[in-house]
Amino acid sequence: MSKKHPIISVTGSSGAGTTTVKSTFDQIFRREGISTVSIEGDAFHRFDRAAMKAELDKRKAEGDETFSHFSYDANELAKLEDVFRTYGETGKGETRHYIHDEDEAERYGAAPGTFTDWSPFEPDSDLLFYEGLHGAVVNDEVNLAAHADLKIGVVPVINLEWTQKIHRDSAKRGYTTEAVTDTILRRMHAYVHCICPQFSETDINFQRVPVVDTSNPFIARWIPTPDESLVVIRFKSPRGIDFPYLTSMIEGSWMTRANSIVVPGGKMDLAMQLIFTPMVHRLVSESKRA
Repeated sequence: MSKKHPIISVTGSSGAGTTTVKSTFDQIFRREGISTVSIEGDAFHRFDRAAMKAELDKRKAEGDETFSHFSYDANELAKLEDVFRTYGETGKGETRHYIHDEDEAERYGAAPGTFTDWSPFEPDSDLLFYEGLHGAVVNDEVNLAAHADLKIGVVPVINLEWTQKIHRDSAKRGYTTEAVTDTILRRMHAYVHCICPQFSETDINFQRVPVVDTSNPFIARWIPTPDESLVVIRFKSPRGIDFPYLTSMIEGSWMTRANSIVVPGGKMDLAMQLIFTPMVHRLVSESKRA
């Protein structure tokens, strides 16, 4: 952690909804006039698309059916930790961009499935914002959680997460349901051992729970809407959280435990605005005093 150069880390698996949380933070940053540097977890994959396919084939030939982008060794986690550490100490660092599709290829001038070159952060930012798979990893080699000042987990119930991933990868990336299902199965070992443990390190978790049937996500024709879901918000430490204020401001919300509040799915953005705006202000104010 760094009082002078704070870091916010949003962590969730593929299809969890971290991009939606990033959009809410972007609104807060714009409204409050806060200058940020944003980095994506995909930028720290170890392999580009072609190299990853070759590595997957190699691992499969060796009998390893569990290797995936979720795996620690498929990512440059030491590099990511160095970026966190360097930013916390100096406010500087570097990142790159992983190009997902043709639209991004046109924007960045490189082929889909490749990386742009590493480039330095814009100077004089107020904070660093990370969004990706591994923002709170703690293992024998790295401790990313120790460098982030605010850690947020985005964790829909698993069937909803799979439904969201299948629809996103089919609609936006052209994959078949069968191909996405194979990816989900291959990633399950790393999901359990590499992704889930991070949600014990996060300061706040957002878990969307559908109130409609998602028993078979592999045949679901649509994603449950926000109004067809509830969101459980869990605070690692409830100290300083004004729960009476939150429940009075968010219609239909209630507390379920001393550190947890449930809000209607359609109120998730409002809840994040109310919770995160003062937290962001505090981080920036402390950094300026430091």
